[in-house]
Amino acid sequence: MFASAVHQLRYAVGLLRGDRMPVESLTRIARDLVATIREFGEPGEDSALLPGQQGTPDPDVRRTVLTRGLRLTARRAAARTAYYRAMFAGLDIRPEELTLDSWTRLPVTPKAALRGMPAAFVAAGIEPALVALTTGTSGTPTSVWLSRRELDTLVALNTISAVLSQRLRPGHVLAYAGSSRGTIPVICVGTAVPAVGAAFMHLGTLDPAVTLERLAAPLALPGPPRQVTHLTANTSYLAALVRAAERGGWRPADFGLRSVQVGGEALSDALRVRARRAFGVEPEIGYMMTESMPAGARLCSAGHLHHTTEFAHVEVLDPVTHLPAAPGEIGTIVVTPLLPYRECTLLLRYVTGDLVRRLDTPPTCELAAVPATSDILGRYEGPLSLQVPHRQVLEILDAEPDVALPARYALLPEPGGPVLHVLAEHRSPRLLARLEDAATARGLEVGGIVLHDEPDRMPPTPPLRADLREHSFDHSVARRGRRPAALGAATAAETTAGPLRPPANANGIGPAASPAGAPR
Repeated sequence: MFASAVHQLRYAVGLLRGDRMPVESLTRIARDLVATIREFGEPGEDSALLPGQQGTPDPDVRRTVLTRGLRLTARRAAARTAYYRAMFAGLDIRPEELTLDSWTRLPVTPKAALRGMPAAFVAAGIEPALVALTTGTSGTPTSVWLSRRELDTLVALNTISAVLSQRLRPGHVLAYAGSSRGTIPVICVGTAVPAVGAAFMHLGTLDPAVTLERLAAPLALPGPPRQVTHLTANTSYLAALVRAAERGGWRPADFGLRSVQVGGEALSDALRVRARRAFGVEPEIGYMMTESMPAGARLCSAGHLHHTTEFAHVEVLDPVTHLPAAPGEIGTIVVTPLLPYRECTLLLRYVTGDLVRRLDTPPTCELAAVPATSDILGRYEGPLSLQVPHRQVLEILDAEPDVALPARYALLPEPGGPVLHVLAEHRSPRLLARLEDAATARGLEVGGIVLHDEPDRMPPTPPLRADLREHSFDHSVARRGRRPAALGAATAAETTAGPLRPPANANGIGPAASPAGAPR
């Protein structure tokens, strides 16, 4: 216990110095946490380890610490990166004299700048160890270089999160159903999970029918039959799994899932309900981007998105003027990852493009001490994305069984208002009437809805992370049958030697409509 306290003290002192991340102490803290849980069992509901139980920080202390962090980060960026050296040369602002008020005078950093010249944001004197590429679903992939210390920091923080947030324990098995293009999550989760004493299974984004079988099948391990207990996936791929489970007749009892974690895309309440019916577990979602790691946010019980303050400074700005959004208004998240958590690719006031709504009043939830916004509403892609937020559309489409999951739609401007084009299982007056009624009830500002049952005749729709499909040599892809009736009695040999046979009255399961990770 004394050694653990020493590591925590070293870690705190290292952060106050702000020069280099005390990653060795952070790693030992993660190991001590795992050992403590193993020895003493689960923390109580009022444990200071759990989110929302850490107490309310003093506002003056928070302001002082944040100001110091912004100055250190800006000074390092101005001195060691080509982009910010040129930016500060044209300003009458000195990085070491910045305040929270003068901070807003700094120009924002557009995503296009990082995509176009990633080397201009890499700090001199820091040895890059790995380049992380975004999936590219929202445009050209963005490159972010990370040092070895940053990688070790992310692994340690993922270990702590796996224990406290996901409640991962020895004997559990976590399946990662994300694209292999998401290098950072694969490395971090794949290293953190074994550190907890659990097992890691990298599924990738296979045909949903194959993934369902692998989630349900007993694992080829000695001892009592075991199944996957924790699933991590992108939101649109979860939607594809839900559709396949509903079509294939799978039940929650077929799986052994205790936790489903999603990210990368908005999660509607409607999809949350359908996922709970399919798997017996309500999915949880967090928010994190490759460009801003390890900064992120988590949802509270009231549906607010609470943004961590120790890893980054988060602003909500008007997506056009880049002035602070007023309470109740929609704005884009603008983030500044702070030293010493980030040291290789440095970013100041980086415009993410992710839309949230500022809260009208301060939150009173269990995470009230942590700054909060609404949940993610979508991405800024022009005025229509503000008039008809993506999440608002998803709430309507994800609730309709006759709309294919993951939901695909396009908004086209028309003189009478934007027209919503929807890919549906079929075109029928009843389905159209239900969607129109739902749009009216939710106040969706559209001039009309058009149904399509052929993807090729749809207007272009944005690619989804579920489209980053990976293929398998598993011949069960071609089977597309209902769940095996006697799956619970299958042996490990049966599940590993070949595909399970479907019952005679098999239904067809088609793959999710697809043309094209992880944090964005």
